Amino acid sequence: MTCEPRQTLIMKIILVANTDWYLFNFRRSLAAFLRAGGHEITLVSPNGPYVENIHQAGYRWLKWSVGRKSTGPGELLAIGALAKIYRQERPDLVHHFTVKPVLYGSLAANLANVPRVVNAVTGLGYVFLQNTLKARLIRQVVLRLYRYALQSSHQAVIFENRSDYLYFEHLGLVAPGRSTVIGGVGVDTNKFVPSPEPDGIPLAILPARMLWDKGVGIAAEAARQLKKANFPLRVAFVGPIDPGNPTSVPESTIQAWASEGIIEWWGFQEDMGAVYRKANIVILPSFGEGIPTVLLEAGAAGRAIIASDVPGCRDVVQDGETGLLIPPKNPDLLAKALYQLASDPDLRAKLAIAGRAQAVNRFSTQIINQQTLEVYAQLEDDARR
Repeated sequence: MTCEPRQTLIMKIILVANTDWYLFNFRRSLAAFLRAGGHEITLVSPNGPYVENIHQAGYRWLKWSVGRKSTGPGELLAIGALAKIYRQERPDLVHHFTVKPVLYGSLAANLANVPRVVNAVTGLGYVFLQNTLKARLIRQVVLRLYRYALQSSHQAVIFENRSDYLYFEHLGLVAPGRSTVIGGVGVDTNKFVPSPEPDGIPLAILPARMLWDKGVGIAAEAARQLKKANFPLRVAFVGPIDPGNPTSVPESTIQAWASEGIIEWWGFQEDMGAVYRKANIVILPSFGEGIPTVLLEAGAAGRAIIASDVPGCRDVVQDGETGLLIPPKNPDLLAKALYQLASDPDLRAKLAIAGRAQAVNRFSTQIINQQTLEVYAQLEDDARR
């Protein structure tokens, strides 16, 4: 798809996700960008604590009842409910985010004859990252659904990194010429800005939901090794428990690590800009990502990064240039990288400068939102042919 600026028709657009939290925290910038361009925006998700925030931000919101973990014949009701919303609203374009909205939303859009569909594959997720029997069985079903859902000639598919794009292309899950790569949700480089590092014992933070797939257990073991070696470094986990995810870490486990003194657990923090200002290093030892927003924020905030050498993370971090990459699931090498960065403020400063420049030049919300609008415009061009 091309990315040359062009004008789009004024459209009625629906943005759909599996949580109100995702829409408010990760797609509010896109919604604001589109609204500023004159488009009519409606947000659709299950009900949750962020609906009030969505309303206060001035957006129309509609309830869609779908479970994150539910399976079985009852899922047909969720598809039918979304198709009903589309028939009543008659949108010009729908944009689906995360797995179930992409799969169910594509089917619903076909049933309701929605003229333009954009599907955002925001990462491979649990069924691709885990190799349990349950994950393998669900994976086969999901692959079949993707193969059906992503073949329409009136839709576009957005991937966050090239590895996921190539994986779907290799398996023939997407129609030829209907896909593009856009680097995540972007980062507000005016909100997240560099600041001097704090004094005292260096602090490394892991800002993420408390999931095994985020490498939370790997980080805890690396922190344990450094504590055993009496190395002066604080490690804080910053993020909520996510019981709706199959790889959620029990709160009791995190509390035990904190009681052991190897980590601090700060839980969910509303003001992440303030959190980055308290930190010297940001780590994300994840098993796989789309494009991790926390790494974009850390780069924009001028903080040195350590991340796993996996899809998504390696799209943001160039080893030795904008951060350090380590093999996934390796607490020994994570501990070594933490030791290296905590001991070398000059290296941290070098990585921080390059990370900030990359955030501004590649990943700002203005750039990412404009690229997304270009995907919408391409669908318009295709419809005219």
